[in-house]
Amino acid sequence: MPDLTKTSSASEEAAAVAGSTPVTTDAGPAPEKPRSLGADAWRGLRRNPLFVISALLVLLVLLVAAFPGLFTSASPTTGDQANHFLGKPNLGHVFQEDWFGYDGTGRSLYARVLYGARNSIIVGLGVTILVTIFGGLMGMLAGYFGGFWDSLISRLTDVFFGIPFLLGSMVVLNAFTHRTVWVVMGALAFLGWTQITRVMRGAVITTKHADYVVAAKALGAGTRRILFRHILPNAIAPVIVVATISLGTYIVAESTLSYLGLGLSDDSISWGSDISDGTQFIRNFPHVLLFPAGALSITVLAFIMMGDAVREALDPKLR
Repeated sequence: MPDLTKTSSASEEAAAVAGSTPVTTDAGPAPEKPRSLGADAWRGLRRNPLFVISALLVLLVLLVAAFPGLFTSASPTTGDQANHFLGKPNLGHVFQEDWFGYDGTGRSLYARVLYGARNSIIVGLGVTILVTIFGGLMGMLAGYFGGFWDSLISRLTDVFFGIPFLLGSMVVLNAFTHRTVWVVMGALAFLGWTQITRVMRGAVITTKHADYVVAAKALGAGTRRILFRHILPNAIAPVIVVATISLGTYIVAESTLSYLGLGLSDDSISWGSDISDGTQFIRNFPHVLLFPAGALSITVLAFIMMGDAVREALDPKLR
């Protein structure tokens, strides 16, 4: 007869071994966590050389505008006409007073270019922030409520669209005898909010019919919560693109008005006023015009390139 004691003991050992041995299963790599729209756009921007180059240029311009004294010790307002009248550039003296030469009053063009960035950037950023906030709110009201509010805001937008931007800004600024940065900023923002309003209105009309907005209404969410917690985060992408590109446009507008003598006052340093002063010397001393014009062109190009990169990152159809 078989030994039942040994058989039982062997079975218990096998069960113990089986119980003590961990069971491993090859489940594969963990699924990747889905990224939000912002995270996905940032990942695409970091891989876009156009964005990297434009972002570096923008950071450099912002640094120069904020701290021009870090790059030169020369005065942008004090000139020596006896010794430096229309002095030509000395390209070997990098970051020195005579690097870009001198203007008609003996002032350092290098210092003028550096300090001129401050007013242009302040005006560009200030106008962009103002028109984005005001135009965005107007567009949200028109797109979400519709009806009377949509008709009123749309007709008001059409009226302002009918006013030429530069011509209207010239008329407004001509009413002020002393035109500071804030006056120029207010005049440009007064006429520049219409494009943001139309873009936001269209985005809100598309977003307000989404399922998550309908569900929020069904759960009793208030109008303010729906607008700022559900609609705004999903409708802001096209507004960001337009605002980024428009920033360069506002910098050009400020320089154009200063060139025409209707921008910043004469005691303010501006690329536009320096370009205006340099036009009379363009034949024999072109450097007086080319350096401030070059700084303006590079700055505007950097913002436009950044806007194009942001648009491509936020719009999956362009990838």
